[in-house]
Amino acid sequence: MSVTYPLGFRSAGVTAGIKSSGKPDLALVVNDGPQPGCAVVFTRNRAQAHPIRWSRSVIAAGGTPRAVLLNSGGANCFTGEYGYETVELSAAAVAAEISGINATDVLVCSTGLIGSGGEEFRSSVLGGVPLACEALAATDESAPTAILTTDSVSKTATHTGAGWRIGAMGKGAGMLAPGLATMLVVITTDACVSNAVLDRALRAAVSATFNRLDSDGCMSTNDQVTAFASGASGVSPSEAEFSAGLLAVCDDIAEQLQVDAEGAGHNIHIFVEGAESESDAEEVGRALARNNLFKAAIAGDDPNWGRVLAAIGVTQASFDPYVVDVSFNGVRLCSAGGPDRPVSECDLSPKRTEVLIELHAGDSSARIRTNDLTVDYVRGNSAYAS
Repeated sequence: MSVTYPLGFRSAGVTAGIKSSGKPDLALVVNDGPQPGCAVVFTRNRAQAHPIRWSRSVIAAGGTPRAVLLNSGGANCFTGEYGYETVELSAAAVAAEISGINATDVLVCSTGLIGSGGEEFRSSVLGGVPLACEALAATDESAPTAILTTDSVSKTATHTGAGWRIGAMGKGAGMLAPGLATMLVVITTDACVSNAVLDRALRAAVSATFNRLDSDGCMSTNDQVTAFASGASGVSPSEAEFSAGLLAVCDDIAEQLQVDAEGAGHNIHIFVEGAESESDAEEVGRALARNNLFKAAIAGDDPNWGRVLAAIGVTQASFDPYVVDVSFNGVRLCSAGGPDRPVSECDLSPKRTEVLIELHAGDSSARIRTNDLTVDYVRGNSAYAS
């Protein structure tokens, strides 16, 4: 189950002809209420695709969006004013098909190759909108497949509260870095929550999950996480209860994104403990996640703790490198900045790899997710455009 798991939502995924493969490539999610709410988090990349520019303008206008149209197979980024007009026409096409929805109630998301979004793209999207609207269903499971690009599997998650639900779908397999990671995510809930509560809960969840997924340090132009509330359950959970459920769903999707990262041989979980502040812990973890020497070592099953110390030593975080402990998969190989156990005692053959860095500088902590650097990753991205 995904975005139609909660009450009050319909979705669809169809083949519009955007992808030359003939696979599904256009998805639509509609919030039927009765108490619609919406919150959105966008990429922090200044180079933003036209769908992001449009969706930002919709949010800035102060309304409550009721639908999101998502396509795969074309990013519609850096495609000139023609590309922006395509987004406007796409939103208007959805509004023309669904009673009670205006173009400014429709968010738009795209994913694919930057620079793609010409006449053929527009024709396919606009031709696919009526198909998607006709296929809308409250029991749909086709939408998650229609948003995939280089993903190997669809990504969905659910949470069940006391009389209310959350559902989610996401895509992403490369260019995974914070602000956001390269992803499109749609989250739905039938809980009765205000826009303010939904926004606070979403931003907190994104900060602790998607923005701490740092697979390759490359930030995309099209990232968007959209959350809709329908109020169809009639249940109003506490903000703390709702936030916990939303965090769990986002964490689930974030881990699925990590596991499906292009060409990855290891899924690396970096736990930073004993930091002076949470921001210090995040900075240390992210410095390691982006260190190619460390990531190459993990690809070769080499628990090279020296590369860990070297990587975190370039940060501005408050700690003494000569008191730091480093463990790989539960085996402490470095104690107080020096050798502890033989590296032969550590097994890095499992795909899940855990690295624990104990800074001994305070009581704060953070986890960063990343992946190793493999030949398959380089090969896949060197041939991406073709």
